[in-house]
Amino acid sequence: MRGDADYPDHVPDSPDSDSSRSRPISGNTFARTARLAALPVGFAGRTTLGLGKRMVGAPANLVLDEVQRRTADQIFSVLGQLKGGAMKFGQAMSIFEAALPEEFIGPYRETLVKLQDSAPPMPPGTVHRVMAQEFGDHWRAQFISFEDKPAASASIGQVHRATWADGQDVAVKIQYPGAAKALLSDLRQISRLARLFGVIAPGLDVKPLVKELQDRVAEELDYSLEAGAQGVFADEFVDDPEIVVPQPLAHTERALVSQWLESDASLAQVITTGTQEQRDRYGEAYVRFLFAGPSRAGMLHADPHPGNFRLMPDGRLGVVDFGAVARLPEGLPLSMGRLLRHAVDGDYDSVLDGLRDEGFIKSRSDLDADTIARYIGPFVEPAQVERFTFSREWIRAQTLRVSAPTADGMGTAMKINLPPQYLLIHRVWIGGIGVLSQLGATAPFRAILEESLPGFADELQD
Repeated sequence: MRGDADYPDHVPDSPDSDSSRSRPISGNTFARTARLAALPVGFAGRTTLGLGKRMVGAPANLVLDEVQRRTADQIFSVLGQLKGGAMKFGQAMSIFEAALPEEFIGPYRETLVKLQDSAPPMPPGTVHRVMAQEFGDHWRAQFISFEDKPAASASIGQVHRATWADGQDVAVKIQYPGAAKALLSDLRQISRLARLFGVIAPGLDVKPLVKELQDRVAEELDYSLEAGAQGVFADEFVDDPEIVVPQPLAHTERALVSQWLESDASLAQVITTGTQEQRDRYGEAYVRFLFAGPSRAGMLHADPHPGNFRLMPDGRLGVVDFGAVARLPEGLPLSMGRLLRHAVDGDYDSVLDGLRDEGFIKSRSDLDADTIARYIGPFVEPAQVERFTFSREWIRAQTLRVSAPTADGMGTAMKINLPPQYLLIHRVWIGGIGVLSQLGATAPFRAILEESLPGFADELQD
């Protein structure tokens, strides 16, 4: 079980003794807070600059555009330099990628990747102390063997390979000391900056979104909740012909022992070097799993990073990391399927009404059905045909289209809100489509929606 989104394939060599590197997420609390607190000051300066330009005759829309771009630059630059909650929030704000200039988003995205790939692992002494805290002073008696060097590592915790007392190979996931405090502290600071995000995306109501993210991050930090979610998925997909989920064997709030998945490659490797047959096969299994989770397990696996999906020797797709899940006991929202079906049928008056009812469009917005049709229409293409070939070119064209500073592009994106209850669903939808496009997979996307998305296959009545 290596290389998932929280635990990248690359692991730096572990130092031999404890150091400040053993707390990569907590860092200097004062410095972290100061960086976040500096954002409103920068905003005040940009607003003053904009007012000055207005006074000397610069067009209002050009001034606003400059203030938005400068604000976005500073926000994403600061978030990209921080870990913990700041990085989590930045990842959740991927909705802005379609509405902001690439010169800002590009470096920010690169910074996030570097943060994920370069997190220093805990040294052995710290690992042993954490294991003793979680499993007692005689924790080693529960294992035949335990590898001190982590098999994978990232910003919140790391995974060690071990052999359980009964002889099973297991993955032991342990959390960095201080991770919870740092994550929640970052998010409290970010919640105070809501009005800045209103500058770069006026349609977005950030405060409830941050509250939803705080709740979800708190769940991710509790490995007991992760063990429960993973156990439900493991039971539901036992003996599944396409999917395998490792059973959790023991857990505390900060440690989790699971069956080890023997796999040397992930979906990320298929993206890089896979054959077309592999791309189509694993791409379809991947998206079927994402959509099947709510109906079968009552939960949505909400971290669709390709590293979380492992290629098993028997040809199945192994799934790891259940820290981020959306609990949907009633399945995916019925309104979601009906809205997509309206869009496929070209009924954008009903789409507009539905988006307003669900909170995607504020009542004061001046968006109309024709604008929504031009904005959303191309994204609906995969659901309009029996089989759709996703590609980097297709998704790049959509990104460029909605990034254009026109009434149908950036202007529309900035008027669209993301309701808190759709935060994780949005993450999975956008992330899943992105992975399919990276794979270049051809999949029966419409049929998958008909099987797993409530309301999509219904015969709609006027």
